[in-house]
Amino acid sequence: MTDPPADRPADRPADGPADGTAPPIPYRFERDATAAELHRRFDGLAAGEETDVSVAVAGRVMLVRAQGKLAFETLRDSTGAVQLFGRAGVTDDFDGFSRRSLGDWVGASGRVVKTRKGELSVLVERWALLAEARRSFGEKWKGVSDVETRFRQREVDLWANESTRRVLQLRSQAVSRLRHLLEDRGFVEVETPLLHPLPGGALAKPFITHHNTLDVDLYLRIAPELYLKRLVVGGFEKVFEIGRVFRNEGISPRHNPEFTMLELYQAYADYGDIMELVEQLVSQVAVDVAGTAELAYQGRPLDLRPPWPRTTMADLVSAAVGADVDVHSPLDVLRAAYRDHTGADAGAGWSAGKLLLELYEKTVEAELWGPQFVLGFPADVSPLARRHRHDPQTAERFEAIVAGRELCNAFSELVDPDDQRARFEAQAAARAAGDDEAMVVDEDYLRAMEYGLPPTGGLGIGVDRLVMLLADTANIRDVIAFPTLRPER
Repeated sequence: MTDPPADRPADRPADGPADGTAPPIPYRFERDATAAELHRRFDGLAAGEETDVSVAVAGRVMLVRAQGKLAFETLRDSTGAVQLFGRAGVTDDFDGFSRRSLGDWVGASGRVVKTRKGELSVLVERWALLAEARRSFGEKWKGVSDVETRFRQREVDLWANESTRRVLQLRSQAVSRLRHLLEDRGFVEVETPLLHPLPGGALAKPFITHHNTLDVDLYLRIAPELYLKRLVVGGFEKVFEIGRVFRNEGISPRHNPEFTMLELYQAYADYGDIMELVEQLVSQVAVDVAGTAELAYQGRPLDLRPPWPRTTMADLVSAAVGADVDVHSPLDVLRAAYRDHTGADAGAGWSAGKLLLELYEKTVEAELWGPQFVLGFPADVSPLARRHRHDPQTAERFEAIVAGRELCNAFSELVDPDDQRARFEAQAAARAAGDDEAMVVDEDYLRAMEYGLPPTGGLGIGVDRLVMLLADTANIRDVIAFPTLRPER
């Protein structure tokens, strides 16, 4: 709220014009109590007991009952609900008060009382209409179950379904705790560009826009990774960013084209250090927000307490297909396994690493309940990860799988600019061959690497998916205030 103009006379009311005529809607309302505060202070009153404490409350009218010279309204604010008690001869414009519509915003002041039926109430002396609900909420006040209405008219959903508000409040708490836990560990929060000159930092199809003045195409970022690592080159040893990323992909219960990512980078660390950090962060956020790290998710127990098991991708795929396979297996063996266990033919140009990854994603990933770290990703599908110190065909990369879905992706960062250039060029060749999710050669990032990137561990956590676990919901749209939807017919 802005301050009132400095030239307003001191005796002129803040909510009315100079001529004294009352506007239909005031410009402001001075609230001094919330529903939760009233219940905390006065729930102990006996039925029929009155106090001399005057309060001013405001919120939306959820229920109206007029009984002759008495009228009752349930007023809900962001903290809960309290009853407004109107009485002829006490309440200003009692007739107007008793004719309020469901959904109207009202401000009211009066003494705190308990009715003879034991309902904590404000005995209204003065009141004001703060906003008129010109659209009828009707039966929606009893709860909105229609999915289309819930997500397209979130403002209705929030008032009709208390659970929606709780989930979004939980989300806010989870993001706040992530931020503070990282700050306590010495991480510095930064902001990097959302508009990128090149798509990079992840394998995904970008959204493209155009800057008119510069007459260049720009890309909504698919990840902040390359900019964050340039900050490490510049001397920031621990950095993180919590922000939106954009991927031009399908919509599903697990995917939204724009979503929130926590990315962090820690100098002098490797992916083993990052695994420990993930366990600590996720389990502590669960305790802080949900009260425990031993959750129930979709009817099944989910224990987020560390340590989490660690298994290689090759071991998981071998168990699924009933034969020993890894990134070193002959292509014909991997192709046969893919055909036998997916019912489809592999892509013509797929490498052994790509085949192993596709087998894992189609036969294993969704069956892992976890939490579990999956290690040993093939190097050729991990273009920004450092090669494993004992097997250069694999990368020091892991994903944390929780409840059958990827929660985070992390690795020991690739620090060799020559190796990085070769990986970029391989990605660019794949892009030229038709892979619109492959990367391009980013000369700015390669130049930064040539100044020297120290050993670094990096991590990306899907914040929306973490909140889904904490809120026990299977649909990502439940945890995003305004998810992307198909155009309304």
